Amino acid sequence: MIKAKQLKAKSYKSSQRTSLTISYIILTILVIVWLYPILWILLNSLRTEYNTGGQLIGIVVSHYFPKQIGFENFRILFAETLFPRWFLNTLFVSSISFIISTMLTLSVAYVMSKLKFKVRKSFLNIAIILGLFPGFMSMIAIYYILKAFQLTQTLWALILVYSAGAGLGFYIAKGFFDIIPNSLLESAKLDGATNSQSFRKIILPLSKPIIIYTALLAFIGPWMDFIFARVIIGEANTDTYTVAVGLYYMMYGEQIDSNVFTIFAAGCIIVAIPIVTLFLSMQKYYVEGVTAGSVK
Repeated sequence: MIKAKQLKAKSYKSSQRTSLTISYIILTILVIVWLYPILWILLNSLRTEYNTGGQLIGIVVSHYFPKQIGFENFRILFAETLFPRWFLNTLFVSSISFIISTMLTLSVAYVMSKLKFKVRKSFLNIAIILGLFPGFMSMIAIYYILKAFQLTQTLWALILVYSAGAGLGFYIAKGFFDIIPNSLLESAKLDGATNSQSFRKIILPLSKPIIIYTALLAFIGPWMDFIFARVIIGEANTDTYTVAVGLYYMMYGEQIDSNVFTIFAAGCIIVAIPIVTLFLSMQKYYVEGVTAGSVK
């Protein structure tokens, strides 16, 4: 009997070790898959040996690590291209959009979570149905609406597009607000507080994780978007390009230099820095917002 238990314990430990080994192998493979292209872009941004476009792929494949490294690509990017202007355009659009989008999302979430009205359930169902369709399906219709109002090829048009539908993304914030006790709001009403005051002085101070989560998503969307920016901005005025559109035309435009890919890689690194910095500095609140907002 004792030997049988010992054999069973050994078999269980062996299966655990096997399972753990397989898990580590899978995780290692995933890490390599994720880090390989990132390291590839980083190394090419520092590469200073140039070849013609036709030989570029061969260089990257046969010489993964550059023979010569330096910051010449970054100097060219900022001194000889419109990248600084594109960067500021994107920062402007993302900053204004995330402020408006965050306010709209949190306001709608508060209304749908704490206020009771007749069409509340119908609105929730409509929001779920609309959320099933990707946003780019409405791209052509949005473009012609903006064109009718002569708003195309402007940064304000992008801000309007990114902010207008933000309120429909309220579900995670609503889940977070649902776990805030209603007794707090009832006590505030007994003291004479309005719904607006309850939202500003009770809900928002208790909702730091979901505010940061919502703000991060609202900032990242415009910062990384290419499809809407490409359609709305167009090709005519290069001064209004965002970084995604500008880097695309740098890579696939009519005038292609032999070192264009390394300059493109340098642009990718610069674009990634603000996003990585935000995530690293606010990771704790981001995770709290996701988990708390998914409770209900």
